[in-house]
Amino acid sequence: MFQDKYDVIVVGAGHAGSEAAAAAANLGCKTLLVTMSLQNIAQMSCNPAMGGIAKGQIVREIDAMGGYSGIVSDKTAIQFKMLNKSKGPAMWSPRVQSDRMRFAEEWRLMLEQTPNLDFYQEMVKGLLIKDNKIVGIRTSLGIEIKAKTVVLTNGTFLNGLIHIGDKQFGGGRAGESAAYGITEDLMQVGFESGRMKTGTPPRVDGRSLDYSKMNEEKGDEKPDKFSYSNLTKPLIHQKSCHMTYTSLDVHDILREGFDRSPMFNGRIKSIGPRYCPSIEDKINRFADKERHQLFVEPEGWNTVEVYVNGFSTSLPEEIQFKALRSVVGFENVKFFRPGYAIEYDYFPPTQLKHTLETKLVEGLYFAGQINGTTGYEEAASQGLMAGVNAALKVQEQEPLILKRDEAYIGVLIDDLITKGTEEPYRMFTSRAEFRTLLRQDNADYRLTPMSNAIGLASDERLKRMEYKFEESEKMVAFFKETSVSVAEVNPILEAKESALVNQSDKMFKIFSRPQIDLEDVLKLEKVQAYLNENPLDQEILEQAEIQVKYSGYIEKERNNANKLTRLEDVKIPEFFDYHKIKSMSIEAKQKLSLIRPITISQASRISGVSPSDISVLLIYMGR
Repeated sequence: MFQDKYDVIVVGAGHAGSEAAAAAANLGCKTLLVTMSLQNIAQMSCNPAMGGIAKGQIVREIDAMGGYSGIVSDKTAIQFKMLNKSKGPAMWSPRVQSDRMRFAEEWRLMLEQTPNLDFYQEMVKGLLIKDNKIVGIRTSLGIEIKAKTVVLTNGTFLNGLIHIGDKQFGGGRAGESAAYGITEDLMQVGFESGRMKTGTPPRVDGRSLDYSKMNEEKGDEKPDKFSYSNLTKPLIHQKSCHMTYTSLDVHDILREGFDRSPMFNGRIKSIGPRYCPSIEDKINRFADKERHQLFVEPEGWNTVEVYVNGFSTSLPEEIQFKALRSVVGFENVKFFRPGYAIEYDYFPPTQLKHTLETKLVEGLYFAGQINGTTGYEEAASQGLMAGVNAALKVQEQEPLILKRDEAYIGVLIDDLITKGTEEPYRMFTSRAEFRTLLRQDNADYRLTPMSNAIGLASDERLKRMEYKFEESEKMVAFFKETSVSVAEVNPILEAKESALVNQSDKMFKIFSRPQIDLEDVLKLEKVQAYLNENPLDQEILEQAEIQVKYSGYIEKERNNANKLTRLEDVKIPEFFDYHKIKSMSIEAKQKLSLIRPITISQASRISGVSPSDISVLLIYMGR
């Protein structure tokens, strides 16, 4: 069946694997996507949603580069929200509630329509490695499939172990078997592995809930979308979520099962996600809290299945059920399936290069939860970059590496390979030191040109980005050049309780005031006349607004980023001997020798490497 050698084999078809396969195939590589179940491509194993704080920026970045996550999210959304709108645009984060079944279906349909991409359903049991170079994979049936590069995106399947109370059984997620063999092959060639844990809440029957007792959570009045392309449209109709709360009674019932909880009785020894704790962890760590929020999220347009966000648990199923029945609105709840925890193998990501290629085995790439991350968006972005770099390696081209001031994806990968992680890594805006530059509204400016240059983002995407950029720049110039009279502007200023002017002033200066927003400016006659001659969509208008209001902050952050870039330009030789530098700390020598940073800038971000160590290194290298 497999006589020919593939350019790229992608193992696993979750969010990381799907993006990796699409990217490699779209770059012209003969690609094979191998998964244990073709029915579960891009399955939303946990919550039915994409985006959120910092995660929404990542989805926008994936889309700007020509990935599929943004398009699929738009096509299968049931609700859209722009989070953090009350804060500055660096914090705005798009999020959609998704139709779980439609999401997986749309991903499969898009992948099936992707040229150069083959599919095969079977468990991958082992890796073919020769002279520290990947040469292919071995399936559970003993079939050997040869490849120039391999991308591993195994999610929670590597030696996966599911826990529900004092019961445990092997599995990659509920209803699916775990994957065995790959971890052992990797450890034989010298890889270090570890265990991590994540969990999921019960799914319940929406017909058994009383929504009248809960708070309704609607989507935005004017919903936006993820994709910069013209392939999708904003939602016209949306489906509401709801919110309710736990109580002290609920907490007391949950505590009844603590002695049988794998979290507390020692069965689970690995670390779970800090920022998405289980309900038992929350009531244990925050014992002073009388209640916790529960978001009641529909799983799709037509299904009655509901996701109970905030109630992740591995307690015995009868305790889960009893406790949920004490939640307001859940008095008659019926379960579709209980919550559970899952432990799985991961490989500390300090064993990777910035390309996500492993340091030990040439041509082998890791992406997603195998690297210690948590979340669909984090996984998808790694899959995209691993697929891109595997393809570029096959084509003998320079790799594509995103810097920290270019993308949240760059921050994510740099954090992983430079600092490593001992707990599931989740992206936050606070992790990015240049978040004013890395906004969700300008991901196309930042990434579409470089992706187009390697042949991934289409020419049409580039033209749309250039049009948006040119038109928003023209409008900013219009605001800088055009004055507005006292008579026209003072009523607006007075209504917004902003200081009045006593002479005509440039629109740019008026618009820069924090109290004045886009809707105020659109009332001005000269602006209306400009837009009559130059009709512009909301995206361009908002881009112009951001450039006017935040130009000072953006310029300052760009200058800071440029200073960092100077250190990025100072390369460290690949086999540099740190131990010969006598005045460097022992910890720094050990960390630098282990991680092997490629630039001084990366070296400065390694935990345990002090500013004085960097100064010594710079002097030693003649700087």
